[in-house]
Amino acid sequence: MTPTALVNDPALLDDLLRLTAAADCELVRVPDADALRPLWQTAPFVLLDPAGARACASADLPRRDGVFLVCSGDPPWEESLTVGVERVFSLPSDGERLIAELADIREGPPLRDGRVVAVLGGRGGAGASVLCAAVALAAVGTGSESLLVDCDPLGGGIDLTLGAEQVTGARWPAVQVSGRVPMSALRSALPAKGNLTVLSCDREGPGPTPQAVTAVLDAGRRAGCTVVCDLPRHLPPAAEAALDRADMAVMVVPAEVRAAAAARRVADRVTGSLRLVVRGPSPAGLKAEEVADVVGVPLLTQMRPEPRLAAILEHGRFPSRGPLAAAAREILQELRS
Repeated sequence: MTPTALVNDPALLDDLLRLTAAADCELVRVPDADALRPLWQTAPFVLLDPAGARACASADLPRRDGVFLVCSGDPPWEESLTVGVERVFSLPSDGERLIAELADIREGPPLRDGRVVAVLGGRGGAGASVLCAAVALAAVGTGSESLLVDCDPLGGGIDLTLGAEQVTGARWPAVQVSGRVPMSALRSALPAKGNLTVLSCDREGPGPTPQAVTAVLDAGRRAGCTVVCDLPRHLPPAAEAALDRADMAVMVVPAEVRAAAAARRVADRVTGSLRLVVRGPSPAGLKAEEVADVVGVPLLTQMRPEPRLAAILEHGRFPSRGPLAAAAREILQELRS
C-alpha cells in the first residue's frame, strides 16, 4: 500500500517528502511517465506535479481513481481533466490534508466497515454512560477496534466510568480538530486500553465542537472501528453532530412512569434510527413493552436488575456476563445487522 509519485519540481518534491515523513508513509518515486506506466493501475494513489500531469496526458494513460495533483500555483486544468485528477493539493497550505490522506493509506483498508452508535439517557441517571462503555468493551471482545467518544461535557468524564482517569493522553477540549483526521493520529494522542481508544471530556474546560465530533467519528468509521458515543439528553450541537453521523441511536430508560414521560420528550428531539433499552427493576411493575409504548420508540432489549453492579463499576470493572453485558451484545448485533 505505497503511493507512487511523479513529482520532479524541486520545491514541490521537498514539500512532499516532508509530508510523507510526517505521515510515516513510504513513497515510490518514478522519473517519467514510462516508468509510471507499470505502476499506474496498482498504486493505491498517484501523486503528480503539473509537469507530471502533462506527461501522463501525453502518454495516454487510462483514467483511474486516486490521482492527486500537487502544485504551488494554478493547476493545468486541461491535462488534469484528461488524466482524471480527483483532488488538488496546493502546497504548502494543503499540507495537513495531504498528511491525512497519506496516513489513511499507511493504515491500509479496514478489516470491516466502521459503524457508529450513539447512546443517551431518557432521564438523568438512567445509566447511559455505563451502557455506552459496556458496548465499547463488548465490541473489543468481538475482535473489533473500538473508539469511545464522550460528548457530555457535564458528565464528569467517561474515563472515570472506565477507571481510566489516570491513563495518559489527550481529552476534550485539547482535541479540537476538524476536517479529515487519520485514526492513527487519534491512537497516538488519546488514552487507550488495548483495542479501546477513549476520547473523554475533562473535569474542566469546554466540551467538543460539532466540527471536532464529526472529524473524530469519521476517522473511526474510515478505520473500521466500532464508534460509541455518549450523549447528554439535552443534545447540544456537538451531540446533534454525533446523531447525524450515527447508524443507530439507543436510549436507555428506567422502567418508571416519570422516566418514560421524560424519555418521550427526549425521543421527540432525536432524528434517525432510535431504539429503546429499558432498565429494571420497575417499582410499579411496568413491563418493558409498556415503557416503549409510552416513549414511542421500538424496544431493543430490557435489562434485568444486576446485583452488586454499582460496587463493581465503582472499581472501574465491567462484568463480562449478566444483564449489562447481554444488553451491550444485543446493541452490537442490531448495529451490525
